[in-house]
Amino acid sequence: MTAGAIFDRALLDRRRTRAALDPDTTGARFLLQAVAAELAERLSLVERRFPIGVELAGHTGEMAALLEAGGQVDRVLRIERRAALLGAFPLAVVADEEALPLASDSVDLIVSPLSLHLTNDTPGVIVQAQRALKPDGLFLAALLGGETLTELRTSLLAAEAEIVGGVSPRVPPFVDIRDAGGLLQRAGLALPVTDQDRVVVRYDTMFDLMRDLRRMGMANMLVERSRVPSRRALFLRAAAIYAERFSDADGRVRATFDIVYLSGWKPHESQQKPLAPGSAKSSLAEALKDRSPGMARGSRE
Repeated sequence: MTAGAIFDRALLDRRRTRAALDPDTTGARFLLQAVAAELAERLSLVERRFPIGVELAGHTGEMAALLEAGGQVDRVLRIERRAALLGAFPLAVVADEEALPLASDSVDLIVSPLSLHLTNDTPGVIVQAQRALKPDGLFLAALLGGETLTELRTSLLAAEAEIVGGVSPRVPPFVDIRDAGGLLQRAGLALPVTDQDRVVVRYDTMFDLMRDLRRMGMANMLVERSRVPSRRALFLRAAAIYAERFSDADGRVRATFDIVYLSGWKPHESQQKPLAPGSAKSSLAEALKDRSPGMARGSRE
């Protein structure tokens, strides 16, 4: 494990592999399925073909299947850290997304669904992706950010402080959308775009949420996690706090997932250039006139 690492990637690999191969986890893939569908829809709005596209650490292959079905990508390459996650996919490589085995200027599209937030060097991954793209190649990614699982984090911290008298990290930090655009710019990607979608999922209890997180392979894999088995009383108290603070009128509890979407292009001379200061033909106020703020996406039952 590298010094300064946030995530135990070997543990993450084992959990992802177990989750991907367990038929009982299929129902817990709703978030990845929704994100993959959203990324595929965004790609469909780009009027061009991509000779070689990469699904980077999609861990179930659903993103790759959508890329193939969309008709815009001639060949799809899957990259995973574990061979078991690749199955019989015809074009696949076992490699770490933090050490991409791609030559410079070798692929036209890289898509990463719900993976980059669990890398120890997310800026470095994006830099490598930019290097691997051909000029005018497209990078698309979705990662968890913002207030993801804030209810669970709050409840566990409150219960642990109350029962143990101290706290240990249990829910990982997630990217802030205000920092996401900087990741693209520092990597040298042109025309960067970032936006955020919020999905609120409701469960009967906190324990049902935690079961889904285990089935997603997203249980605590922080390097600094406590190795001491937690007392049952801690989770019972956390569940009670969760129900007190984050339940709806029908008694079901809410779980927030913020999805940060990133897109950027490898620079190319054909791309539009930013206008020189003071050369705009219309004001920002005019451009924004009569536009109402967007609403967060509705909750899932």
